[in-house]
Amino acid sequence: MIVFPAIDLKSGQVVRLAEGDMDRATVYGDDPAAQARAFAAAGADHLHVVDLDGAFAGGSVNGDAVRGIVAAFPGRVQLGGGIRTRASIDAWLELGVARVVIGSAALRDPQLVKDAARVLPGRIVVAVDARDGFVATEGWADVSTVTATDLSRRFEDAGVAALLFTDIGRDGLLKGCNVQATTALARNVAIPVIASGGVAGIEDIHALKGQPGIEGIITGRALYDGRLDLAEAIAVASC
Repeated sequence: MIVFPAIDLKSGQVVRLAEGDMDRATVYGDDPAAQARAFAAAGADHLHVVDLDGAFAGGSVNGDAVRGIVAAFPGRVQLGGGIRTRASIDAWLELGVARVVIGSAALRDPQLVKDAARVLPGRIVVAVDARDGFVATEGWADVSTVTATDLSRRFEDAGVAALLFTDIGRDGLLKGCNVQATTALARNVAIPVIASGGVAGIEDIHALKGQPGIEGIITGRALYDGRLDLAEAIAVASC
């Protein structure tokens, strides 16, 4: 299982939000590239990056910070936040991003995702961000009437690399990952699932490791607050 340390970007700074609320941001640093290097030094081969401003704006806002991260991190960078056109998908992949994460466009323009996934196998991840089981979009500001499972099933035959499932109600709150909902999605959809939202410590790594269909887990605040040691998490996940 892959452990993805997270770098969330707001106004060029490294932050973590509580439940996706931009007004509840905690700043953890003003040098995203340095943070990427620190994660690499701890043994990370994968990195999850989100342009939070871009998720609300619908296009890249923290592009300079993302480019700095890609240049600094020797492993694979997965990027989400405001990626809603084929041009933006291609631009980030050409820059060196390993995989792009598409959220709002997966609901609003599923054909964009399907077309990109078929041409770019292994490069497209669909973000399934759910509040009380229903998909949220536009930086989690809008909640739809589509369930997480129904959205996920739309892409089963499209060549999507993974689903990134986030329980918004737990994100950034250190309540523990929603293991039940995450594993249920993995059982019901034939696409690997990445868990996200609420990781509190090493117990979340143990809970998801070895579960069928789980590709990885994203962790942010637990790392920044010192509740989870990245090197230990990677060791547990890989054994």
